[in-house]
Amino acid sequence: MNVKFAGAIAGAVVLIGALLGPVHSYAADTTTDSTGQYLDDASITAKVKAAFAGDKWVKGRDISVRTDHGVVDLTGIVGSKDESDRATELATKTKAVSAVHNNLTVTSK
Repeated sequence: MNVKFAGAIAGAVVLIGALLGPVHSYAADTTTDSTGQYLDDASITAKVKAAFAGDKWVKGRDISVRTDHGVVDLTGIVGSKDESDRATELATKTKAVSAVHNNLTVTSK
């Protein structure tokens, strides 16, 4: 085998390893969430967002909903304390929600 060719192959292998190393570490799942837990949380998030969309007092457009193990985190901006309280109430009433963290900011528009 030609020495230059062997050196080029070795260089390519090192380059590929360097490029794929971060992909492997990124792809490795470091959480303990099962697929079922992830789907449950995604379902809860969708139900809370649907409750907001269907409510005449909570606009829901500026509210971000994140669910982790049944705990719902609400962040974003609402127009009043009543809207903030109503968002918490709707999220709390959603099936499978174990707790709600209201981190909403109230601003007058």
